[in-house]
Amino acid sequence: MQSPEANSCPFCALSPKRELQSTALAVAVRDAYPVAEGHTLVVPRRHVGRLADCTAQELADLWTLAEQVRGSLAIELDPPPDGFNIGVNDGEAAGQTVMHCHLHVIPRWRGDVPDPRGGVRWVIAERATYWKDGDGDSE
Repeated sequence: MQSPEANSCPFCALSPKRELQSTALAVAVRDAYPVAEGHTLVVPRRHVGRLADCTAQELADLWTLAEQVRGSLAIELDPPPDGFNIGVNDGEAAGQTVMHCHLHVIPRWRGDVPDPRGGVRWVIAERATYWKDGDGDSE
């Protein structure tokens, strides 16, 4: 029997028709609210809330599938992306709104934002521009 959370989870209710790619333990689907063309989610098949709830094999499948998705997007999108953000909002404090673990694979192109430096560091905007405060060796 599924947990009450799984019964109301949009990822647990995904139609197999939305699956782009899959492994035994994970599926890839386009994000319903994409921030860029090709924005794709990689989701464990089992309802788990956070990365720490995943088994070692689920984690391996998630990252393997994320790399497969990245490769597919690099071929299918025109023009091909110049880079990717691959990330996780792990927990409510980190911005997770669907409480089923998932990875975001977001294609990026030169010029899609004025200055992409810092990438995911922009989740806390006042700390994003570390290169202005020091010698820039933190990444």
